[in-house]
Amino acid sequence: MPKYASYNDFKSAYQQGDISCEAMVQYYLDKIEETKAFNIYIEIYKQDALARAIELDKEAKTSGIRGKLFGAVLSIKDNICYAGKEVTASSKILEGFTSTYTATAIQKLEDEGAIIIGRVNCDEFGMGSDNSHSVYGPVKNPIDPEYVPGGSSGGCAASVYADTCLASIGTDTGGSVRQPAAFCNLVGAKPSYGQISRYGIIAYASSFDQVGAIGYQVSTVAKLIEVMSGYDEMDATTVQVPSIQEKFDPKRKVKIAYLKEAITSEGLDIEIKESFTGLLDKLKADGHTVDAVPFEYTDLLVSTYYVLTTAEASSNLSRYDGIRYGHRNMEATNLEDIYTQSRTEGFGDEVKRRIMLGTFVLSASYYDAYYTQAQKIRRLIRDRMMEIFADYDFVVLPTSPVFPWKIGGHDQDPLASYLSDIFTVLTNLFGGAAVSIPVENRTKKFNASFQILSAPHKEYDLFSLADLIQNKIL
Repeated sequence: MPKYASYNDFKSAYQQGDISCEAMVQYYLDKIEETKAFNIYIEIYKQDALARAIELDKEAKTSGIRGKLFGAVLSIKDNICYAGKEVTASSKILEGFTSTYTATAIQKLEDEGAIIIGRVNCDEFGMGSDNSHSVYGPVKNPIDPEYVPGGSSGGCAASVYADTCLASIGTDTGGSVRQPAAFCNLVGAKPSYGQISRYGIIAYASSFDQVGAIGYQVSTVAKLIEVMSGYDEMDATTVQVPSIQEKFDPKRKVKIAYLKEAITSEGLDIEIKESFTGLLDKLKADGHTVDAVPFEYTDLLVSTYYVLTTAEASSNLSRYDGIRYGHRNMEATNLEDIYTQSRTEGFGDEVKRRIMLGTFVLSASYYDAYYTQAQKIRRLIRDRMMEIFADYDFVVLPTSPVFPWKIGGHDQDPLASYLSDIFTVLTNLFGGAAVSIPVENRTKKFNASFQILSAPHKEYDLFSLADLIQNKIL
């Protein structure tokens, strides 16, 4: 069990004089050292974190506790910029690159008193479902090191479960926060598109990427999302949103839909199905309306997602050419060879695979057949989801159709990893918000998890229901 399962637990202990920020940081540093075998951290900001903690302790003595996240110790994914520190997206192509500025989301956290303890491993450029596609090697699941922690934010989830930080900040392109949270028995949230600034986030697929958070409790994750949310003049896709800490009446009964095709999916593990149907029964018993609704695009979700995200990745990753920054082949004698050799050496197999696929679907001969069609299907998916949300408050789905697999288990079959994203990519396709919550499983070490989906920018209701479910219904 973690030393503190929620930010509220830590804050209460601090107010009672049971812990200091400095002692909290030192505790986590010791845990990082104890768990090095899991290959979670790429860089530890030891001196910076301790100095920040000492500063906060001094401020608390003279001015009291200030900030919504005073003393909260966080890890950040290695695709989030932090001034003066390296950021590589776990790729050789950015080896040795130091960021000159801090991502807006991280700056907002620090402004409210958070402490950043280090950057953690991830799938290269966020491309993967098991955190095995990293130049630093795979992250091991702290629950059982033979298994994957999920991806691409597997290092984030592992850092929380290993009790090396209170919570972690990752990114979610198609489930990259929610799925690793599920694989590590944690809560993971992806807010609506535009809720949090992407300024300072290394891009994978710009119309899908969104900053998210992982922790033990919905309340902690909600607080992190709230602090990071809001308009940013550096990101034209951001919007001004209401506070997500507003609570609806806990006695209010809501209308919840689940996609009929989801629980009849052939790839759904029987124990996950049983846990999910058990959740539906508990929601009904609590007085909520729960209905199955048809969703005719289930079989098109994964293919639509990968056509569009690889197309955007092909464009976004063209900037890594060996000329402006990052890895360069020093033996090349002409411009074309610099491009070719630098990218060949710098990118891993999974990134190359997705760049090639994205370039193919954007080519003149296939643009209309693949990319244009996928964009049309994305619009149909969004329209159908908005129809559902016109009649229902929320949609619930399993987070992953399967439990974690052993490290290396999908190396020979990348499609198996892609298909594991079938339930998480939906939210990114239509731009809504989602929270993944674990459900205790009696026969496996890994819990089944489900996710609650809301229409865009309905986080205040979403987190209220999620908190109610986690603490009173489950």
